Amino acid sequence: MIFSISTTMTTFATDRNLTGVLPEKVQMIEGAEIQSADTSNQEKVNNNQVNAESGYENTKAVAIQKASSIINDYGSTSVQYALIDNGKIVLSGNSGVYSKEDNTALTADTMYGTGSVSKMFVTTAVMNLVDKGKIELDAPITKYIKEFKMKDKRYKKITVRMLLNHSSGIMGTSIRNSMLFGDNDSFAHDTLLKQLRSQRLKADPGAYCVYCNDGFHLSEILVERVTGMSYTDYITNTILNPLKMNNTKTPRSSFDRNRLAKAYAAGISNPLPEENTNDIGSGGVYSSAEDLCVFATTFMKNSNGLLTEKSRKEMENKEYLKGIWPKDTNNILGYGLGWDCVNLYPFNQYNIKALNKGGDTAAYHSSFMILPEQNMALAVVSSGGVSSYNMVMAQEILLNALKEKGIISQIKPDKTFHTPQKETVPETMKKYEGLYVSRKGLLDIKIDECGTLSINSHDKAQQGTETYVYTKDGTFVSQDGAISLKFVDEKNGRTYLQQTEYGTIPSLGQTVSDLYIAQKENGNDLSEMVSVWAKRNGKNYYLLNEKYSSSLYLTPYYNFQVNLENELGYLISDILINKIENKKSAISILDGPGTLSRDLYDVNFYKKNKFEYLKSGDSIFIEEDAIKTLSTKNKFKCTIGKKGYAKWYKIGSGSAGKEITVDSPKNSSFVVYDNNGALVNNSWITGNTKVILPKNGKIVFLGNASTKFNIQYK
Repeated sequence: MIFSISTTMTTFATDRNLTGVLPEKVQMIEGAEIQSADTSNQEKVNNNQVNAESGYENTKAVAIQKASSIINDYGSTSVQYALIDNGKIVLSGNSGVYSKEDNTALTADTMYGTGSVSKMFVTTAVMNLVDKGKIELDAPITKYIKEFKMKDKRYKKITVRMLLNHSSGIMGTSIRNSMLFGDNDSFAHDTLLKQLRSQRLKADPGAYCVYCNDGFHLSEILVERVTGMSYTDYITNTILNPLKMNNTKTPRSSFDRNRLAKAYAAGISNPLPEENTNDIGSGGVYSSAEDLCVFATTFMKNSNGLLTEKSRKEMENKEYLKGIWPKDTNNILGYGLGWDCVNLYPFNQYNIKALNKGGDTAAYHSSFMILPEQNMALAVVSSGGVSSYNMVMAQEILLNALKEKGIISQIKPDKTFHTPQKETVPETMKKYEGLYVSRKGLLDIKIDECGTLSINSHDKAQQGTETYVYTKDGTFVSQDGAISLKFVDEKNGRTYLQQTEYGTIPSLGQTVSDLYIAQKENGNDLSEMVSVWAKRNGKNYYLLNEKYSSSLYLTPYYNFQVNLENELGYLISDILINKIENKKSAISILDGPGTLSRDLYDVNFYKKNKFEYLKSGDSIFIEEDAIKTLSTKNKFKCTIGKKGYAKWYKIGSGSAGKEITVDSPKNSSFVVYDNNGALVNNSWITGNTKVILPKNGKIVFLGNASTKFNIQYK
């Protein structure tokens, strides 16, 4: 049986970073679908605010065009960019608006959340301490963080290097209360070690590199333990102040939050409160494009001296090739220390080393791209959009700058593809037929003797069948020739489906991803557990223990829905592919590099006071049978219990269409969703205490223990 969990709870699990996934397939992470501003006339105003040194006029024109496309075509409210060449900012500009409300102009000092580009700051801090002899890169982290423990004894083998190259084997992201609006609560930081104590590892430390936010959150704590200082104070004293990066801060810094570019979310007309990513080492640094360019000089041949040449080169090492990985080909993913890619396409086509780090939060998106041997770097930050779009924008601006400087004679045209010529499939390929598990769900793969590979999704039959034809080079290729697949038997005993895909983003450019996207499985016998799991069929489970200021409440990331599909034995969703282990648990089984097994969560069910609860990571959900219908009394109260759990209610026919007013304390909120889970009102963000209740919707009250809400119908 497949038990499909339909949930929109994301994996920022999320990367805060999505590099390695082709842009047209990238989805928003960490909660928000950011809407584009009405910018019909705004580029005309703001693109005049582009400064370029003499000799970069063509590059300036390309930057203006790409920035306008980011605004008009790809959902950003604002975008800011800067190019540094041999220590000088030679190009700086922006497009869009600081705020929709008043068309306020952007400046070079406007700040943005950088998301996972923050990982380069904590990596630099760690390597700086390596240079000072205070940290050994290949020492176990238990040497420095004495209280670090996990349920899995293999944790003792995790080294500092493994935190920085994504090979620690840690499950992924401890998500709880890590991204908050208007709230820099340090809960995520303060409880990380406690949360990890109850977790297992998903792989042997060092087995392969797969994206892991918690590794960099642990690195933040590592810096604090070694230096005896707060992380914010340390990077301020050793990085930001020496480089005069006055527009770079963290949620723990004191600064005017109005300097942050405004961001927006679907269903809400006013701007979001300032966003705080409170696992700072993983994703919490704010900055500007020009400041990031100054920081980029740390990693250049003509370095600013923050790091030794040895440490800089160590960070550029192809760490991804130390474990399981596809062959080293054209790619936008290939981990170094901190870096998403240390051999970035398309620059490798010119024999030019390029380093890249991308970042995404609910509100902001960034790309940080460096050509160390050329002493050049390009930073792009935006409100709304996707980091992968910013990355392609950055690569195109840099290519034009290289041409204008005479470093390359011409920009190579995008790769083109043709309908593949089908060949007969060798009989030996039939062994690769069967069930595969991917981040998208369960896949059924068949290969016919004529040379056609067909892929069907068990849980998304409406998507139809994908077909590929066998070619003479031993790969299966899509009809347009842009995607190729092959099967790889790896040294860990697993069989993987490898996908190479070239994608062109209209008006921006072309990129490529070459990754393992699925692993072969044998199914799962549920004969003794069917009746128990069948009782969960169709049930929703609602989130209880996320804070009232959490970005998770922007979109319906609040519930799991369990659906019984057929006879295979898995719990599946857009982000969870779990194998049912017993009557109470389903465990994560994805086991591979790149992004294949990033952000995994085991799911466990338990009963308390007659109702069933679900625990995923450190998040707790309750079954919908426990949720009452909202009172229809003219006046009534709602009180948060001693554990501080959210109070959910169904909106019944007696309340639908009526307006309510909610009187609540300062540190609390209520959120209303319609029948489809779309956001109607989030009082923490909008400040609205009145709302018309939608038919068959849901309302949730959020606050600390014993918080009292007074509700009244109009």
